[in-house]
Amino acid sequence: QVQLVESGGGLVQAGGSLRLSCAASGRTVSTYTMGWFRQAPGKEREFVAVISWNAISTYYADSVKGRFTISRDNNKNAVDLQMNSLKPEDTAVYYCATTRSALARARTPAVYDYWGQGTQVTVSS
Repeated sequence: QVQLVESGGGLVQAGGSLRLSCAASGRTVSTYTMGWFRQAPGKEREFVAVISWNAISTYYADSVKGRFTISRDNNKNAVDLQMNSLKPEDTAVYYCATTRSALARARTPAVYDYWGQGTQVTVSS
């Protein structure tokens, strides 16, 4: 079992920045793909970013490309999401998740094995 705990969410003005962190425990995730998803009220959970186990490869949703950066520290069993130039449409609950699936399949929530409880990000206009 893997437990994931997100932190770093909050309220920020449009154009501001936040850094989300996700700490894993229970088992090392150093060989797992790690992803970030988000879910706004009344909408389905959507892919935000994913990083390979060795941090060599990353993918981003088009809506966040160039503004968000995913990174990981396998020594700390953690993954971060740096969010810059935030927009009101980025408002959502953000979740980190981990999967043993290949990176190419890791943009779909269904392939993830473990999820955190989520952290709220609210961007005011």
